[in-house]
Amino acid sequence: MLTSERVQLRKMVMEDSEIYHSWRNDLEVMNSTSLSLDLYTYEETKAFVENVILSSTTSKSYMITDVNTDIAIGIVSLINIDSKNRNAECIIDIGNKDYWGKGYGQESLALLLDYAFLEMNLHRISLRVFSFNKKAIHLYKKLGFVQEGLSRESLFRKGKWHDIIQMGLLRSEYKESM
Repeated sequence: MLTSERVQLRKMVMEDSEIYHSWRNDLEVMNSTSLSLDLYTYEETKAFVENVILSSTTSKSYMITDVNTDIAIGIVSLINIDSKNRNAECIIDIGNKDYWGKGYGQESLALLLDYAFLEMNLHRISLRVFSFNKKAIHLYKKLGFVQEGLSRESLFRKGKWHDIIQMGLLRSEYKESM
């Protein structure tokens, strides 16, 4: 378990499928992070958790919980872990809307980055963010991520085309910001 002042990251388990299912089917939650907005049956979510999240050898997913209440806040993951080149991509979803805009995402991502760089000895972490998600872009820049690329008009959401921004953070840059 990884713990900070307000959050704890614990390995995701099958029993988390129910809360994850509620977030995965909340279009307001998924609007800013999911490429395809869709609704899923509970069986589909359970199969996704079992086959993609829990069985993967190239990803690590953690439930974000409130240290004081043990309430599930969201999920944070390292995916596409490339051990040879020491790279991974990170994803974060704060599914519990009561925790939006209060710094829990930043605290959770900082814990994950500490783990990725200082324990797993990764060299580079990347992420993708939708251009309309200004709060997330601000957070990522605050943590040291820099824009590396742009997929122009590659997301169609609410009748408009949006860019997807690629950002990256090197271990040396992260150590400088600590």
